[in-house]
Amino acid sequence: MKRRSVVLTATAGTAAGVLGLTVLALPAGAGAAPELPPVAAEQLVESVMRADPPALTGTVSVDNALGLPALPGGEASQLLADGTNRFQVWADGQGRHRVSVPSHGGELTVVDDGTTAWKWDSGEQTATRTQHPERAGHGAPADPAATARGIIGELRKTSEVSVDGTASVAGRDAYELVLTPKPTERTLLRQVRVAVDAEKRVPLELSVLTNGSADPALKIGFTSLDMTAPDPGLFRFEPPAGAKVEDGSRQAPDPGDHAVPEHQVVGEGWDSTLVTKVPESPELRQIAERTGKPVSGPWGNGWIIGTAAGNALLTSDGRVAVGAVPEQVLVAALGEVR
Repeated sequence: MKRRSVVLTATAGTAAGVLGLTVLALPAGAGAAPELPPVAAEQLVESVMRADPPALTGTVSVDNALGLPALPGGEASQLLADGTNRFQVWADGQGRHRVSVPSHGGELTVVDDGTTAWKWDSGEQTATRTQHPERAGHGAPADPAATARGIIGELRKTSEVSVDGTASVAGRDAYELVLTPKPTERTLLRQVRVAVDAEKRVPLELSVLTNGSADPALKIGFTSLDMTAPDPGLFRFEPPAGAKVEDGSRQAPDPGDHAVPEHQVVGEGWDSTLVTKVPESPELRQIAERTGKPVSGPWGNGWIIGTAAGNALLTSDGRVAVGAVPEQVLVAALGEVR
């Protein structure tokens, strides 16, 4: 995750990138709290940032209570819908990954061997290959351990950091790291809690709490986890016979051919706001008109779509500002970007 990236916004196809105010959160681990040696908060944070990514096989549960409207898009949009969804992840600790997500028509699988990534849609019988693994995961959820580490890195400088006891997560002992926004931060969020593996120092759970509620807005994390090395064959992919094979590298927009501008980030930490432009989507506009609040200003007119965890402002000309912030912060950010 880039340092200036908006860590509280996730992309699930174009629409979810606009409306997905997806603060990743996990429930507290079940079972009795283990007894662990005391650790200082900054020491725990530093150990998380220095930890090597482990080999792992895990099941991840996404429990969404944001109350977002039904979003157009693929499997990641499905994960943003209210309710509980699960997917599988594998990693070898050396940069190779595999993610498998159930879909309406079958299963979406992303296999990244470190140089080439494949996206296999079993329902459509389509395999998409790209030499840019950082783009190949578009439409697939991230490893929650890597996501949590990125969030910690982004928020630590604008937070009060503490350790609040221990937990047992997916059968592993963990410390409960807590990040609370400093009083100067303009955010709808109250607290981020991260369960950090006591041995490997990798995040196992991440829980984000909003103002006015004791329950997490969105939950994501490991429900089962094995940190032994997976079969290397899992990180190799050959398209099945009869599959349609596409070149994902060629699907990237040509800069001279109405390309969507790269996003800009206004602010940092808890009140970061992503401002970008999205391709024209009648379906997305219908959702905004049906569920959003009409707003207008010097920047034009549009619609605010809000949840307890954040807001999105979609303009009539296709611009969007999104973040875990109050409406006025989005409006100000939109005015800063030309």
